[in-house]
Amino acid sequence: MEIAVLGGGNGSYAAAIDLTEKGHHVRLWRRNQEAFRSVLESQAIQVKDSRGTRMVPLKMATSDLKEAVEGADLIVIPLPAFTQRTVAKRLAPVLEDGQVIFLPPGTFGSYLMARVLVEEGCNADVVFAETGTLPYLARKYDEQTVSISGRATRLPTGIFPSDQSDHAFGILQKAYPSIEPIEDALDGALMNAGPIIHPPLILMNAGPIEHFEKWDIHDEGTQPSIRNVHRSLDGERIKIREALGYNPPHFPLEDHYSDEGEEWMYGDGAHEELVDGEDWYEKLDLKTHRYMQEDIVCGLAFLVSLGDWLTIKTPTATGLLAIASSIMEKDLREIGRTMENLKLSSLSKEDLKEILENGIKQYETQ
Repeated sequence: MEIAVLGGGNGSYAAAIDLTEKGHHVRLWRRNQEAFRSVLESQAIQVKDSRGTRMVPLKMATSDLKEAVEGADLIVIPLPAFTQRTVAKRLAPVLEDGQVIFLPPGTFGSYLMARVLVEEGCNADVVFAETGTLPYLARKYDEQTVSISGRATRLPTGIFPSDQSDHAFGILQKAYPSIEPIEDALDGALMNAGPIIHPPLILMNAGPIEHFEKWDIHDEGTQPSIRNVHRSLDGERIKIREALGYNPPHFPLEDHYSDEGEEWMYGDGAHEELVDGEDWYEKLDLKTHRYMQEDIVCGLAFLVSLGDWLTIKTPTATGLLAIASSIMEKDLREIGRTMENLKLSSLSKEDLKEILENGIKQYETQ
């Protein structure tokens, strides 16, 4: 299958490697030509995983977006949520009918990007998909080398608009057999583990993160009190899912940490594998890291706004967002990715469900 992978981060490099080794024809696009120079020259990426270290040649590495996207059946975008608006504007002139755009994860970026495409006058009939996590536990060592320490075994995924689910899943599951169909894109957005796992880890570890040169939030930083906050925050996510009519499995974060319960997205024992390695023992810039800019400014703000829209109390999410706002010296409830800023807060649940099923254009023409 012809696949375009967009971005130069951990997930993008891992996706390019994984999909190439599965036999697909992968074109990897990155905007920053200087940082991408070694890959552009070699047309290959080095990977380190359980099979050892090896160079993997790509079908194409390019800084030309049209060249990457043209003729692709699937476009994989493992970029941070805060880049989605800009990426959608870049994609608008080059997209083609029938293409599936996969956001792993999406933070409800499927709706945001579809809205931007309409605003940009894009007439291509494309479909979005979003899931609950990156398909990989991965970290780049340098601009040509990525380490992959784990792969997702279950990827609950929703489609926007959901009436195109059959077409989208037919393409997606050729690339990712671990994808599990769920109801729609908001269902997929509310599977996103990032806004649940990362806000307590970075906010409650703010002292050591800013003091030490390196800090592993998943090892030393994961202590019983923080796990209690995880449970409370995840409980609020599940209440919101239930209020919207989404059925189990809800993929509770507890299953990631425990050997009991159902298999979580990265499989049983994934947390132990995560802390056994050293890839997450790293320097974090608290204000600029994607855990803040994506998982809090986008993901946690969205969760809080959904709770407000549904009149469901979310004291843990609201409190964490307030603490993050103090750290950032900005009102993240005001400026983040929210129902208000997505222009959805005036809708009823029925109106929202209609948009999720039929898309933006169909809803606005009625």
